[in-house]
Amino acid sequence: MDNQNFVDYVKILFRSGKGGAGSMHFHRSKLTAKGGPDGGDGGRGGHIILKGNSHMWTLLHMKYQKHVFAGDGQSGAAALKTGKQGEDRIIEVPIGTIARDPETGEVFGEVMADGEELVLLQGGRGGLGNNHFKTAVNQAPRYSQPGEEGTEAWIVLELKVLADVGLVGFPNAGKSTLLSVLSAAKPEIADYPFTTLTPKLGIVSYRDNRSFVMADIPGIIEGASEGRGLGTRFLRHIERNSALLFMVPAEAKDIHQEYRILLHELKQHNPELMTKSRMLAITKSDLIDDELEMMLSKDLPDVPVVFISSHTGKNMDKLKDMLWNILVND
Repeated sequence: MDNQNFVDYVKILFRSGKGGAGSMHFHRSKLTAKGGPDGGDGGRGGHIILKGNSHMWTLLHMKYQKHVFAGDGQSGAAALKTGKQGEDRIIEVPIGTIARDPETGEVFGEVMADGEELVLLQGGRGGLGNNHFKTAVNQAPRYSQPGEEGTEAWIVLELKVLADVGLVGFPNAGKSTLLSVLSAAKPEIADYPFTTLTPKLGIVSYRDNRSFVMADIPGIIEGASEGRGLGTRFLRHIERNSALLFMVPAEAKDIHQEYRILLHELKQHNPELMTKSRMLAITKSDLIDDELEMMLSKDLPDVPVVFISSHTGKNMDKLKDMLWNILVND
């Protein structure tokens, strides 16, 4: 997906429709000069609805829509006719989209399945016609209800990528290369920081026609949880992953320290991420010999570890076995 086409955050003014007014009307016909009240109810205002679409991967289609308004309900009419309800505005969004208040951060809801609908703002109720207000002592009520106003609010739509395994590492840790080797995904790869500017998804084939989804999350820099670099814009995507694969290159000055920094950034962003299963892949291990690999193995974090090389294919099957074991036993 082109970097310019990946939009994962939009802020929009939504307004649900106003309910139609109830009718104040009395039955009249050739045979009835002064009939009873027969004013119909007003139609409800249109809802604002989010609907999940598994074929969408971005909020690009909402980027230039600053206002989204649903239709107003129509007034009731004679002969107890209910007014037509306002047109709902159904907005298709990628799975993993959440809606929240831009000021308080309160989450209104999230869309987690294809076809799932979330009523973001309800339309105003239609007013009752005068037929509802007749009583034994008031057979001809000369009033009806106005329609209820719709709701207007600024709401943020935010996309969090859904995947089984999220790749976590500093820029140039080899995440994009690994994804391209293990799946059919073709992320942009080059030797400069922040090559990956948008999350990429790839389906990794496993034994017996099984598979799992892997997400290449843009590289983290120290201080990302405080908004440095690309900051929290990308860290939030990691929240949706079932398991985390930390990646540190074998050429790093201190593998253990680099892992601790990555872990710290995730913890600062969201402490709940610490409950996710995680493992560590030492990448670019084709650059070291067996002796150095054994030396490095003596001082590694207390998590499942594997030395890999996307270039030579070293331990690719072992990596998939370890990830699958984590996913099925999580």
